[in-house]
Amino acid sequence: MVITKSRLVLGATAVTLSTIAVTSLGIHSRGQALFKASPKELVDEVWQIVQRQYVDGTFNQVDWQAVRKEYLGKSYSNQQDAYKSIREMLQKLEDPYTRFMDPEEFKNMQVDTSGELTGIGITISQDEETKQIVVISPIDDTPAFKAGVLAKDVIVQINGKSTEGMDTNQAVSLIRGEPGTKVNLTIQRSGEVKKFEIIRARIEIHPVRHSTKTTPAGNIGYIRLNQFSANASREMQSAIRDLEKQRVVGYILDLRGNPGGLLFSSVEIARMWLDRGTIVSTIDRRGEQEREVARGRALTNKPLVVLVDKGSASASEILSGALQDNKRAVLVGSQTFGKGLVQSVRPLEDGSGLAVTIAKYHTPSGKDINKHGVDPDVTVELSDEQRQELWLNERDKLATLEDPQFAKAVEVLGKEIAARGMTSSEK
Repeated sequence: MVITKSRLVLGATAVTLSTIAVTSLGIHSRGQALFKASPKELVDEVWQIVQRQYVDGTFNQVDWQAVRKEYLGKSYSNQQDAYKSIREMLQKLEDPYTRFMDPEEFKNMQVDTSGELTGIGITISQDEETKQIVVISPIDDTPAFKAGVLAKDVIVQINGKSTEGMDTNQAVSLIRGEPGTKVNLTIQRSGEVKKFEIIRARIEIHPVRHSTKTTPAGNIGYIRLNQFSANASREMQSAIRDLEKQRVVGYILDLRGNPGGLLFSSVEIARMWLDRGTIVSTIDRRGEQEREVARGRALTNKPLVVLVDKGSASASEILSGALQDNKRAVLVGSQTFGKGLVQSVRPLEDGSGLAVTIAKYHTPSGKDINKHGVDPDVTVELSDEQRQELWLNERDKLATLEDPQFAKAVEVLGKEIAARGMTSSEK
């Protein structure tokens, strides 16, 4: 996400099942304005925003002017009528990431100042082709994570209700609930159906964890980044500086299962590793590019290996793509999720909200990773069974030499260190 004065822009094309407070980021709902828009005015406000900002000037081959005429020609007796028409109107774009949120949904899609989330701890999106509700990734150590939910799981039922025809807003409203209450998810995974009973909870998120590890490559710094939250860059800076004081010889940055988050956070973190070069380019419907670049303020130039997998999405792909394309890091693991669209989230006059796809992003070399993802330099695939065993049942093996992806990262890092001819005095 990128924060501007007028709107919140999302780098992720996903919904995290948690509580987020947009007002904490300096954005205030216009629902507190001196007047409340009429239902028809609200419909037109949404149409106008899409007309001005949508990434595709053809509106995905939809006659957007005819859509306005159709929906402004209707009579609306209340806000609920307007909400229904707005959702119908947006569905014509066949873009699951351009979506309307009523005031309650918008309130629950906000970033909380305390860093505490309420929910089960998964990030979901709707597959653009199949329209299925798909898990991007569970957040570490949350109820969904501990229950065994994995990236790419397809949610087919929520509390016994089929998700067919459901959008992400509807799925969120069913999964969300009070801490201590239960939600039942039916998941389809690799042709198998699995059922999970998960207890909702309040979740405190610490986006960065770090430690030193003694390995055959030497004393290395290990940094696990779970999520690109508002305080992730501050914690990353602290982690790198602490590890530099411990004279580590190189780094492994673990982005496995990181579903993304704030776009500006990924850019700030990239600048901690890069002295020069482009980080990411966003391209709008006019083909105009906004480019984020390094500023010569890297905190370390020591060898770096980045771990990625199919749960690494959006902001994770921006960071890993930037480090790969600038030849600053070697990527180890498996192909990432493939989320390369940018959305603007706008508060509306009555306290509801609108997310609109306004741009796509490319890596520094110009790669469009949407629907494909970032390919690692060194591939180490784990089956769903291996990943579940490692991340849930044998957590003590995670980020050790018994973790196949980490072990390969150590091997690659050792070669990078040797290639630079680093001496013990540099460690």
